[in-house]
Amino acid sequence: MSNLKIEIFGPGCPKCMNMQELFMRALSEMNLPADLRHISDVEEMVKRGIMSTPAVFINGDKVIEGKLPTMPEVKKLIKQNLE
Repeated sequence: MSNLKIEIFGPGCPKCMNMQELFMRALSEMNLPADLRHISDVEEMVKRGIMSTPAVFINGDKVIEGKLPTMPEVKKLIKQNLE
């Protein structure tokens, strides 16, 4: 199983911090390792085409933008990107 690369983009607002917490909890509950990073660099967000935060990329693909998902949605996204 390859290690997941999860990037959470946002300025550090409460929604962005909640997103990070959701992913950390989901990974812990699923007992999965991941490289989880919070990126607040505006230039990087523009380069990636992010128009609304929080945004999440898993293994280089944008999977969430501008909304806070539920825990089941987060786990589903993680499972889909394990394949």
